[in-house]
Amino acid sequence: MADTAPAATHTPPTARARDVLAVTHSTTYRYAAPVTLGPQRLMLRPHDSHDMRLLSASLTLSPPGKLRWFHDVFGNSIAMAEFDGPTQELVIRSDLVVERFDEERPRDTASEIAPEARNWPFLYSPDDRADLGTMMLAQYADPGGRVLRWGQGFVAAYPTPTLGLLRDINASIQAGFAYRAREEAGTQTPLETLDRGSGTCRDFAVLMIETCRAMGFGARLISGYLRVPEESALLGAGSTHAWCEVYLPGAGWIAFDPTNGLMGSRDLIRVATVRDIRQAAPISGSYIGQPEDFLGMEVSVEVRRVGPQWVDAQGVDAQWVEAGALPPA
Repeated sequence: MADTAPAATHTPPTARARDVLAVTHSTTYRYAAPVTLGPQRLMLRPHDSHDMRLLSASLTLSPPGKLRWFHDVFGNSIAMAEFDGPTQELVIRSDLVVERFDEERPRDTASEIAPEARNWPFLYSPDDRADLGTMMLAQYADPGGRVLRWGQGFVAAYPTPTLGLLRDINASIQAGFAYRAREEAGTQTPLETLDRGSGTCRDFAVLMIETCRAMGFGARLISGYLRVPEESALLGAGSTHAWCEVYLPGAGWIAFDPTNGLMGSRDLIRVATVRDIRQAAPISGSYIGQPEDFLGMEVSVEVRRVGPQWVDAQGVDAQWVEAGALPPA
């Protein structure tokens, strides 16, 4: 079964550097005996925004299933898939084509920050604090305040430039912690990451988010994909990727990828925005059968550039959108 989403209709401004990227995300579950699948929750469709346009989205299920779409509390697009009959294999494939834009002029993020927030520490306005809510609250126990002390270690003087502080934390995780791919589910706590000095992209994102929250920032987790250009040393390709965003008055939500030391990169493709990493699973569900029936899961993610760096104001060929299929590699 294939479900093809309609394309966006708005047209971006002309003369902006852009990339057209194709994403193929395939997940296969295998079972030793026929099992009955419970509902599967799929969070695989990105948001449209001023810096990213969704041109095509196709979702294919094997065995075929029925899809029901809704938005979660964060506004993420969720599909619930239901299946009839037993099966020994479940394949979920998401094909996307997105257009990523640069700013119309080089961005000076520091100057965009509201004057009252350009130096840390600062206080959010009452409205911002109310709206940020749980995005400012720690999600992991730290009775000794070790995460806060670690973050304060990047403060040379009071007050200190806000953006410089965040950049230092981001860069320090990239430079000071070893990236270790880990197949098993779950995320290290920030204290475990500090103790081990290593982790995955999700561990590093959680460490930075919890550090920022301990220091009074509003921060949230982003799950999506990372494009790794040829001959690049970026880490996190081949699977979903996680990073964080920090809210700065005047500048808005700023993306930081502590795995690679990036800030606001066009190579990051947002799919889900959540408060906690445990809410960011691209696929979650259940089956009725014996525990030993589950043989394993295989995940494959490919992100490739399929369009020219510059395209006209109409975007890519409309037939890609109408067909809901990937353009040729």
